[in-house]
Amino acid sequence: MRVLLFTGKGGVGKTTVAAGTAALGAARGLRTLVLSTDAAHSLADAFGAPVGREPTELGDHLFVQQVDAQERFERSWSAIQGYLLSVLDSVGVDPIAAEELTVLPGAEEVLALLEMRDQVRSGQWDVVVVDCAPTAETLRLLALPEALGWYMDRVLPVERRVVRALKPLLTKAAGVPMPHDSVFDAVERLHADLTDVRDLLTGPDASVRVVLTPERVVVAEARRSVTSLSLYGYRVDGVVANRIFPAAGSDPWRRGWVETQADVLAEVASSFGAVQVWRAPYRPSEPVGLTELMDFAAGLYGEEDPFRRLDGEGPVDIRRDGTEVVVRLALPFTQRRQVDLARHGDEMVVTVAGHRRMLALPTVLARAEVSGAKMEAGHLVVRFETDGDHGRPRQEESSDR
Repeated sequence: MRVLLFTGKGGVGKTTVAAGTAALGAARGLRTLVLSTDAAHSLADAFGAPVGREPTELGDHLFVQQVDAQERFERSWSAIQGYLLSVLDSVGVDPIAAEELTVLPGAEEVLALLEMRDQVRSGQWDVVVVDCAPTAETLRLLALPEALGWYMDRVLPVERRVVRALKPLLTKAAGVPMPHDSVFDAVERLHADLTDVRDLLTGPDASVRVVLTPERVVVAEARRSVTSLSLYGYRVDGVVANRIFPAAGSDPWRRGWVETQADVLAEVASSFGAVQVWRAPYRPSEPVGLTELMDFAAGLYGEEDPFRRLDGEGPVDIRRDGTEVVVRLALPFTQRRQVDLARHGDEMVVTVAGHRRMLALPTVLARAEVSGAKMEAGHLVVRFETDGDHGRPRQEESSDR
């Protein structure tokens, strides 16, 4: 089973690459589903065929799905939205405006991920390909499960207890309805669902591929994306350089573009290091339809197997080294001065370029002392000193650092 997510800056052709990859998988006999978390829903345009809200068969072994966000929304968010609507109604907000205000930002992308999770867990597919939203939206979406987890662990239990104890008084004094247990239960269900999505997407069967065009601004964003995805624990197993100009001939305008792209592609090859880089030429016309998409992907991947299972360590690796435990966190394209590291109780807080991750430490390290930290070959390496006795921490008290 393989799950492949494609993202990239808007307009670089990620939908074409995702659709072509899915078409190639089906042509190789793999039962393949491709769906989109992008609200634009361009998959139907790429395949040149109507797509339904359930998996629609477009060819042998190939199914395409356009997620019905409204139906999923009603199942996953209706109890929370109902409470928010009652609050806004109590303070006189217009019902139509209230309904707009209570729509969860990014709801379509979140619910598409939940649908993807359900499809993967169903066991029907050999490959699930996900056409993600542009990079910034994708990063916010993939960071959501961990951010919501912080709220669930620290804030929600206290809020539930306070509301139960003071509900009659607060309702009478403020004139605003207090949330019922069903509201808290809905939040907990959403958190459990998103945690399951995160577990699936950070596992060894899932990986992200970043699509770019050979332009310096686009490549710079792609590098930041790889760093941020690694920070949040997602594996990036490849970069697709799309729309590469063919040989220039005698046309000076095109020759200038070819030379500029060659410089950028050399930078891509050197800067992305061990990450696989695939190249796709600029085609005479946009590939639309199953046959053209399959030809596009066959030329992109060549003899390589784009569906092979990942080997080696993931973005986060924890292992013992004598009396120390070493945590290695992949942070490609990152310099020491860009990393802020702190210790907060049983969490290690890592901040890189405005993105923060609160990494929950294993029990063995929750009270251990940090003995050192450094950047090493694109990894943040943090060492924790223990006494070596079955992982029991040497220190009885911990401190933030």
